[in-house]
Amino acid sequence: MRNLFMSAKKLGVGAALVFGLLASGGTAQAANPFELNFWLSGPRYDGNVAPCERALPVISYEFHEKEATFWNSPLVITGYDRIHETAFRPWQSDNIPRRYCSGKAMLSDGKMRTVHFSIIEDGGFAGSSQGVEWCVTGLDRNWASNPSCRAARP
Repeated sequence: MRNLFMSAKKLGVGAALVFGLLASGGTAQAANPFELNFWLSGPRYDGNVAPCERALPVISYEFHEKEATFWNSPLVITGYDRIHETAFRPWQSDNIPRRYCSGKAMLSDGKMRTVHFSIIEDGGFAGSSQGVEWCVTGLDRNWASNPSCRAARP
């Protein structure tokens, strides 16, 4: 306690007064009905998630951008094969609706690799559109979905 008053002396009388006013404040009160945001009902999910094929141009663009920008690699996705849905809303129905898909991606180096992705309702920028999260097996260089893109699957 003595150290507190000594440090208050060093700070000056003005700072000590401000500290005293803040310390002697009243207790917190619950919000009254007019202060509540009772008209905000929260997100309403309809379950309208695009089919798997709609995400392919987004994945191709983002894959090329990531490889060129961060890994200085000329790899691009040149085509897809066997794209199919693996799960839709695999958890409880109150969660954000997601469609999980998988397939094969042909890369510019001639190799076929498995691609796993999900389309998320209201998962885009600021919830204004559907978002896509994806992973190409063997090219998850920053280990965001490792091991073997497991985090990108249901």
